[in-house]
Amino acid sequence: MNSRVELSSGANSLVSSPWDQGPADLAIAVGEASGDWIGALAIESLLSQPAPVGATSSEVNRTQPLRVEGIAGPKLRALNVSALHGSEELSVRGYVEVLRHLPRLLRMRKNLKIRWGSSHKPKVLLGVDAPDFNLNLELTVRQAGVPTVQLVCPSIWAWRMERIHKIKAACDHVLCIFPFEPEILAKEGIASTYIGHPMASIIPEQVDVQAYRAQLGLDADAEYLAVLPGSRGSELKYIGPAFTAAAQLLKKSKPKLKFITPLPNADFVRNFSQTIPPDLRGEWTVIQGQSHEVMGASNAVLLASGTATLEAMMFKKPMVIAYKMPWLSYQMMKGKGYMPYVGLPNIMAQQFAVPELLQSQATPEAIAEATLFQLDNDANRKRLESLFLEKHLLLKRPSGELAANVLRQYFA
Repeated sequence: MNSRVELSSGANSLVSSPWDQGPADLAIAVGEASGDWIGALAIESLLSQPAPVGATSSEVNRTQPLRVEGIAGPKLRALNVSALHGSEELSVRGYVEVLRHLPRLLRMRKNLKIRWGSSHKPKVLLGVDAPDFNLNLELTVRQAGVPTVQLVCPSIWAWRMERIHKIKAACDHVLCIFPFEPEILAKEGIASTYIGHPMASIIPEQVDVQAYRAQLGLDADAEYLAVLPGSRGSELKYIGPAFTAAAQLLKKSKPKLKFITPLPNADFVRNFSQTIPPDLRGEWTVIQGQSHEVMGASNAVLLASGTATLEAMMFKKPMVIAYKMPWLSYQMMKGKGYMPYVGLPNIMAQQFAVPELLQSQATPEAIAEATLFQLDNDANRKRLESLFLEKHLLLKRPSGELAANVLRQYFA
């Protein structure tokens, strides 16, 4: 992949590089598609909303639109953000992949440090998620006198709490998507603003199960367990077998139970389908994408720990969270958490609202027993629906507008 994105203003014009343009008002660095989406919400609001009450005359009378440049994905490029790099270049997962791409990533970051910290200083740098890349970049640029804002607080509450010291050194302001994060940051004197989670405005407050089943062509009257073993190959490898074995045990207790699994790409669909026991294949639907529709259509969810647990919470679903990883990786991460929970629904609720089965606890027998309770206990279902609706509403904020309001102060 080319390290620089060349943009053309028309079919007959000369191609000019964004690197040749003068300093931008705002620099932005996003990583994966989710970062491009969240960043675009903030930039769109920043470019479109009027000056707030009490704005300075320079804010009100500004005639030139803000110029934004940086690492940008398709949604940001659609907002006329000058792309120095494509965000796809940061979408590298796994230790082996990161090591293979490390020289290129380090060159990219070095070039941006020079540009934004010296030759083309912006008025503010906005880093979106991707903390391993962005915190180091923000630290250098901030030391050069450029204010820095981090959108999406690094998950210090989950693990690597020691990283909070780097956040304090690298960031003037942190835009938090979870309500418990500002309190953690405040203890270290880090300025922050809670902007809510953008996904909360997409998922409906009231879930129409039958509508989702109709979209997927599922049986309107059947009982479905959504099984989400993760979106990475390593997750399917380590937790997938325990999930399929648990499904066999569940089928003995509930012969009419059906299963449905959404996976991110065709390779995952093919590979996971081959691991499903032959006696379950007629009762197990595996599809590409449509994870929200699958959650909406299900009676309960069995899933790997991660962002999907938050989405299942907003779909008000009883769930069981389980996770396995290599023994050495678990030993390295164990004890680095700030909270006793790993699942986002439990972190939001500050209680073990749903079961968490990790490593040696994540046996097929334990998973099946916990899942059976989530499927069958009506009092538990009603309790979770009420609790999860409360947390969903807490997450539902005008995230783009709130982020833009913080950014606007740097353009006075």
